[in-house]
Amino acid sequence: AAVGAVAGAASLGWAVHEARQYTLRTATVPCLQSGAPSVRVLHLSDLHFTPQQRDKADWLQALADLRPDLTVVTGDFLAHHAAVNPVLDALGPLLQGPGLFVLGSNDYYEPHLKNPLAYLAGPSELGADRPMLPWGDLVSGLVLAGWHDLDNAETSLRLGGLTIDARGVDDPHIGRDDYAAVAGPFDPAADLRLGVAHAPYLRVLDRMDADGVDLILAGHTHGGQVCLPGGRALVTNCDIDTGRAKGLHRHREGQVFASDRPEGAWLHVSAGLGTSPHAPIRFFCRPEATLLTLTAP
Repeated sequence: AAVGAVAGAASLGWAVHEARQYTLRTATVPCLQSGAPSVRVLHLSDLHFTPQQRDKADWLQALADLRPDLTVVTGDFLAHHAAVNPVLDALGPLLQGPGLFVLGSNDYYEPHLKNPLAYLAGPSELGADRPMLPWGDLVSGLVLAGWHDLDNAETSLRLGGLTIDARGVDDPHIGRDDYAAVAGPFDPAADLRLGVAHAPYLRVLDRMDADGVDLILAGHTHGGQVCLPGGRALVTNCDIDTGRAKGLHRHREGQVFASDRPEGAWLHVSAGLGTSPHAPIRFFCRPEATLLTLTAP
């Protein structure tokens, strides 16, 4: 029993330590239209920021040294009612460049204590008694900096010689998604057709794919957060399979694709940078940001 207790304490200590081992990952995605110049996209997600997280703030600020062409944040910026200004400060250097974002459930509602074993039974549910967070102030700060809010919205932007047709939805995990508000074929003349969502629910992925999206960015899953050795996720907290809880994959389940897209859309799911303040652990699943280099095939 004593050995088991020591092993358990050691595992917990490591999981707390790992939750602060911020990691930059890279990937190349051949998703642009033929002849388009390459573009670098920094994908951030699930910051779950609190005012005391100086190490996370410093790490985020240093990402600006990468000089991404575009930053996309797929929700859950906040984890505290006083975190709006600190997270905007942490993102400050990146806010000097182009950006897109959507919100997640934890931007709207204050985090609460929950039995982590409950995630094994299926996606979490929103408690009726959770206080609201000042998400409107967060959106105002990001929009004032020039970033585009894609919560059930769409936009077109130019990056150098690249044309991007982008659309997104509000958080599907709590039923705020309204894909009908942006549905329809993507611009066939765009160099990149981009979809953005916080939680990668199949109902959203399928509809974006059917409309001709090239690349979908999402977060929410925390990569499983507590994984088996090798990083295999046990849960995703949504209806996507655990094999795609993080990283770069294709989305093609149950779809009939156009002849120019026989393998379906690219999907990148970020394991995110944070955790709930009530469960500040990660196991075989380091917090991450990803620099995606998008190229023509």
